[in-house]
Amino acid sequence: MRTSTRIASVLTGLTLAFGGAALTAPAAHADVNTCINQVERELRGGEAPEAVRAACYVGLSGADDECVAGLAESNVTHATAVTACRAAAQ
Repeated sequence: MRTSTRIASVLTGLTLAFGGAALTAPAAHADVNTCINQVERELRGGEAPEAVRAACYVGLSGADDECVAGLAESNVTHATAVTACRAAAQ
């Protein structure tokens, strides 16, 4: 196999690998935004504080209990916290 062909193959493989990662990254980000938006709806248009954003990022990893506890510390109702954390984990 010629060197130029080999280099082209490697570059193509890297492009596909990184392109696939880039396509999945926005989906994860959207789930955190869904969590934050759920809490902001309860706040009736107010912007979620940093503690809420941090709790939603914890929920992204699937740690629902920690996410709910973090949102509860920010005075989010239990029902909203559970719904928001489930949305983050999806």
